[in-house]
Parts: sequence; structure tokens; C-alpha cells
Amino acid sequence: MESSEPSTTVNKINRITGEVDSNILLVGMMGAGKTTIGKSLASYLNKNFIDSDHEIERRTGVNIPVIFEIEGEAGFRKREAEMLRELLKIDNMVLATGGGIILNKENRELLKQSGTVVYLRAAVNDLWHRTRFDKNRPLLQTLDLEAKLVELYDQRDPIYREIAHIVVESGKQSVHQMVKLLAQQLAYPPLG
Repeated sequence: MESSEPSTTVNKINRITGEVDSNILLVGMMGAGKTTIGKSLASYLNKNFIDSDHEIERRTGVNIPVIFEIEGEAGFRKREAEMLRELLKIDNMVLATGGGIILNKENRELLKQSGTVVYLRAAVNDLWHRTRFDKNRPLLQTLDLEAKLVELYDQRDPIYREIAHIVVESGKQSVHQMVKLLAQQLAYPPLG
């Protein structure tokens, strides 16, 4: 289990004061555990939990594959950027973002300025096991899922690392273990 030290003064101050930036922003590949871990982390930290993809689906009344089918990836990315700008006006939340949200430079800048960005990093093999039967991820509807995951990972991993204040491996540990690790990284006392 690897993690990197926070890369900003803000997070170091938080370790001393025991406080966390108002918002915790989870980034990472599809299947990294952003929604599952985010819900548990929000509950532990007494914060609101929001999943940006679920919010897009709720507001449009259709699932993401339908948006991709009608508007294409560009249309979805536009909706995603608009949703991010709106959601970042909310305080005291854990936000699980879509895997591709970091492809837009403006989104990356907004994320870095709006809270503590946590990159949940998972190995391609773990991502494959978690997403192989998921029909709600349009970019992964391909004959060679592993090759697609490698392609996306190679493209996105450096970007996630660039914007993250904290990088945590979301491999084989339980949700409870992940929340405990993140709470420590975010300067909260350990779980019992």
C-alpha cells in the first residue's frame, strides 16, 4: 500500500490543525473506487457525498451511455464541465468525479483550487476485474477491454498525478482500510 505525501502547504497545515479543506475531490480511473470509497469517507468525515456522473444522470433523466449515444463524448464532456463548475460551489463535500474529468484543462485548474484532490490509483488488472461486466461505461464497450484500459491509464495517470495533492493505491484493501488511510492522509484521527 503506497501513498504520497501531500504536495501543498495547505495539506501540511491541515496535518497540524487537524482540519481538512472543505471539499475532498476524488479523481481516478473508472473502477478505482471513487464512489464506493467516497460514500464511506463522507460518512466518516460528516460531509455530503456527491457523484458528478450520478448527478448528470439524475438531472438529465438518462444514463451516461444514452448521453454518449445522442451527444457523443464531446457533448458529455461539456455537460461534465458545467456540472463540475456548479458542484464546486458546494462546501463540505466529498466529490467523486468521472474518470475523464481531468482531460479538460479548466477542470484540472478548478479541481486543484477547490479542495484536496485525492487520486485513487488502481492497477489496470484491478480496473479490468472491477469493470469487465459494467455496461454503463461507454468508453469501455470494446472487444479488448484490457487494451482500452491500458490506453486510458497511460493517457490519464500522469494527469491525475499532476493535479493530486494525495495519491493512494486502491488495490486490494477493504473500503474500511481505504477510509482509514485517507483519514490519516487528510489529518483526521485514525478509525477505531
